[in-house]
Amino acid sequence: MIALADCNNFYVSCERVFNPKLKGRPVVVLSNNDGCIISRSNEAKKLGIKMGEPVFKIRDLVERYNVELFSTNFALYGDMSSRVMQLIGEFSPQIEVYSIDEAFIDFRGIKEPHAIAASLSNNIQKSTGIPISIGIAKTKTLAKAANSIAKKEKKDGIYLLDGSENIRKRLESFPLSEVWGIGARSAAMLKNYNIYSAYDFMRLNEKWVLKNMSITGLKLNRELNGENCFDLDKYPRSKKSISSSRTFPIKTDDFECISRHISRNASRCAQKLRIEKCCAGLVGVVLQTSPHDKKQRYYQLCKTMSIGPPTSDTHDIIKTTTKLLRSMYRENISYSKSKVFLGGFVSANRVQLNLFHSKKDRSKLNSGIDFINRTMGSDTVQMLSDGIEKKQCKDRMSSRFTTKWDELLKIKT
Repeated sequence: MIALADCNNFYVSCERVFNPKLKGRPVVVLSNNDGCIISRSNEAKKLGIKMGEPVFKIRDLVERYNVELFSTNFALYGDMSSRVMQLIGEFSPQIEVYSIDEAFIDFRGIKEPHAIAASLSNNIQKSTGIPISIGIAKTKTLAKAANSIAKKEKKDGIYLLDGSENIRKRLESFPLSEVWGIGARSAAMLKNYNIYSAYDFMRLNEKWVLKNMSITGLKLNRELNGENCFDLDKYPRSKKSISSSRTFPIKTDDFECISRHISRNASRCAQKLRIEKCCAGLVGVVLQTSPHDKKQRYYQLCKTMSIGPPTSDTHDIIKTTTKLLRSMYRENISYSKSKVFLGGFVSANRVQLNLFHSKKDRSKLNSGIDFINRTMGSDTVQMLSDGIEKKQCKDRMSSRFTTKWDELLKIKT
């Protein structure tokens, strides 16, 4: 058996841990620069607030129902996630951390899975204040479905999806679009063949699935039929790409302003790259306009460039992104978002230099900057090309209660 532990409305739950007054009230957490909805409480969901919706579109709902808005506080969310995952790891060393708020757990050999899952859930709730749901089944795909059922129907947040007849009944009413691994495009294609539920999909001929949905679709089909095709990934693999994107506080066509945003994205990517102990041989830049802007045509521009030899040096990566930006920038277009991505990774200790390599070695400088920013706060030291003005609009960000001494929660007696 495999269990999937998933924190309920994780970002909102983190905010509620340190502000009990938020319980029972509609709460949403906004994306970078307070642009879009990325987490909602159940109360906010009932008001019709959708995930990914721009906040300006729900201003009337916010005012009418006194919805609480919060800027993203990744320092808090990341630390709370680490605490939850540590508790899960103490329960079982055989886990796969799937995302910031989800983890698959090996439940093989457990005789009373529901009782054990309830005990784990209670321990996490008591120790961190974060509510979780746990779905248990024979495979990862079924465990995902079980978790969805647990969230919607079970008061204790625990559900065991077992028994052929029970699985059949549950999957008959389980929407195809909610099956783990089936995207919107695949779901739309399958609906053309009158396949609407998870049960419809699991009954398909394997040859047809392989032909129309490749090997991944075939594995999903077999997983729904109870065959394990996706093992627990207990040892995190090195990333194949790294990216950093930010929505601009205000749409702009000013080159210097856009260049500063690109530089910040590049700096963040370089820092992530050094954490992975890798170097990148490919750099890419994306510029796009707002899809909601009716005054101009939608644009998404993308360019890439190879770097030789591969590097993790912030200076070199920013220099490359600036070249890309100059070659792709178009005047009189109001851009709303930028993205920098890195690829072509090689291990930092396996970079092959060439005969004409003459770049300065800034490894000690980069390591020093990383250390200062890690111990004294993000962006304590930064590149001048990043700009010196306030980087992001986060007027509604809560305190970093668990990671900053001067922001610890104060209790009045």
